[in-house]
Amino acid sequence: MNYESFFQERIDGLHAEGRYRVFAELERHRGNFPTATNHGSANKAPVTVWCSNDYLGMGQHPKVLDAMHEALDRSGAGAGGTRNIGGTNVDHVRLEAELADLHGTQAALLFNSGYMSNLATLSTLASQMPDCVVLSDALNHASMIEGIRHSRAKCVVWKHNDLADLRAKLAAIPRDTPKLIAFESVYSMDGDVAPIGAICDLADEFNAMTYLDEVHAVGMYGARGGGISERDGVAHRLTVIEGTLAKAFGVIGGYIAGSTSMVDFVRSFASGFIFSTALPPAVAAGAAASVRHLKESDAERIAMHGRVAQLRGRLDQLGIPHLPNPSHIVPVMVGCPVAAKRISDALLEQHGIYVQPTNSPTVPRGTGRLRFPPSPLHSDADIDHLMAALAEIWPSLSLQRAA
Repeated sequence: MNYESFFQERIDGLHAEGRYRVFAELERHRGNFPTATNHGSANKAPVTVWCSNDYLGMGQHPKVLDAMHEALDRSGAGAGGTRNIGGTNVDHVRLEAELADLHGTQAALLFNSGYMSNLATLSTLASQMPDCVVLSDALNHASMIEGIRHSRAKCVVWKHNDLADLRAKLAAIPRDTPKLIAFESVYSMDGDVAPIGAICDLADEFNAMTYLDEVHAVGMYGARGGGISERDGVAHRLTVIEGTLAKAFGVIGGYIAGSTSMVDFVRSFASGFIFSTALPPAVAAGAAASVRHLKESDAERIAMHGRVAQLRGRLDQLGIPHLPNPSHIVPVMVGCPVAAKRISDALLEQHGIYVQPTNSPTVPRGTGRLRFPPSPLHSDADIDHLMAALAEIWPSLSLQRAA
């Protein structure tokens, strides 16, 4: 087998389908989000970033940066080891306490990323309980799917947000068989929201555990940023709440929150936790500062939701189709992956607007889109600029208008 030819043929296939991913080489500027320098352009042009998961701009917040500088000067760069062997710093312990408090749980546990927290926790829970069956929402994130697959537990996929289908599948499993319902609160590509309370009702009825991925909701919803589960008053009913520090909190890392025994169980048996070097103390300190601030301040969330409504209204005026949903995710639907890439390229090269096209396998084939999460730091002028650009590009590609 010619290995190099195999690699190149697969890459050529992605190019032909319009699904090849090109990285934008950006340099973010402290205190000037969402503006960045595009080092991939010939003249290193400034761009406005419209697809960042730093949803509230907390990666630029003075409290976060000050906390990171202080911890860096105090403790140095790295943690120095795994959490078990010399790597547990006071900043990790403080952050875990903040996260447990955020969700009203007994304990929390840090991981190096949200992907790792899903992979390690789901694989550990499902593999360690004999004959466990995982009931996975059809649109769960790749990290959740990978964790379930790695566990080798039986997986039953239920139709997305379909309570009747979930009930039927739960009813087909013996009551004494360990069961874990895995789902998300805000689904990042369509922006729809799970009926968490109703899922908890079914879990209670059929003696199942619940695993809720809140990565696109923590910091964004609830009186203190505890996510959809806090907003809906159901956090106490969940077995595991999983979240990230890399989106609304603006730093990096993942975590789980729940009972002392569940968290200690994962801490003691999850290889993805045991054998990973701990997050740098400065990262933990910055994340803790972000969590503390968003517990106390609702201003960022209010401004963000205002921008979302504003963007949707302007898209409606232009007749540009976007998926309706109750969240902060605004998916502008294109369909064809080649057209989505052309729009993205034109926005970047001609208008200094950066939004990455989202195509298969992230979303189903034929549902290519541009995913806009407006932040509180996007200005009226930024929205005007985006709308003028889309008004010029959309008809040039003969794309369908909204009815």
